[in-house]
Amino acid sequence: MYDVVGVRFKKAGKVYYFDPNQLDIPEQEFVIVETVRGIEYGKVVMNKKQVDENDVVLPLKKVIRIANENDRSIVEENKRAAREAYTVCSQKVIDHELDMKLVDVEYTFDRNKVIFYFTADGRVDFRELVKDLASIFRTRIELRQIGVRDEAKMLGGIGPCGRMLCCSTFLGDFEPVSIKMAKDQNLSLNPAKISGLCGRLMCCLKYENDEYEAAKEQLPDLDEKIKTPSGPGRVVGLNILERLIQVELMNKEQIVEYTLDELVNEGVVSSRTAD
Repeated sequence: MYDVVGVRFKKAGKVYYFDPNQLDIPEQEFVIVETVRGIEYGKVVMNKKQVDENDVVLPLKKVIRIANENDRSIVEENKRAAREAYTVCSQKVIDHELDMKLVDVEYTFDRNKVIFYFTADGRVDFRELVKDLASIFRTRIELRQIGVRDEAKMLGGIGPCGRMLCCSTFLGDFEPVSIKMAKDQNLSLNPAKISGLCGRLMCCLKYENDEYEAAKEQLPDLDEKIKTPSGPGRVVGLNILERLIQVELMNKEQIVEYTLDELVNEGVVSSRTAD
């Protein structure tokens, strides 16, 4: 078992484990840590706890120290420098006539590297651009191509629901989302209604998916013939979240709504459904 604290480097970013190095670090405190990219400035979002060896990447990097005011000033200066670098790089992209869109620029805390994030439809030959940027900034240059979902996470915005994008406010990682989730939830399959600002399926389709899958295992299928307290019938409608079943009674030519519990308690639901 290893003692770790969880550190996040960006808002809604992934949480990484670090060795607290015998420091008493409260949650929400900012720290200086050693990473594969160099020295970085991050926020502790998870108090010290013990985790299994399988849950950490060894060797576990250490927290160097708790951040101070001077460190915060460096971070602010890096942000100002990154904005200037964004302007310079944007112009260089135009000068080199590259088919790419610059999204964001980031300096590492120790100014050992400047990272330019961009999107593009395919591969981009940016070797000459890197040479230009290196001659201007006199530090290591990294151009990192990202996808449209990462672009939305970085830029933020307001989703179709009227709230700030989930990916830019609290989602640390993107989870796979499929069109089957929209079908299971009886949503419109119109791409404009189930796609986010990034143009991909909305992440929130995943939120209730487990509940819908569990309900579908309990409920009969549409058009399935079942027995009810009022006689045999055919399922014509389902309210999955509330476990309501609309049944057209065969002998009475009327539609009656039952709860799943009513049918189970009466012992008249098919064995497949009751399981």
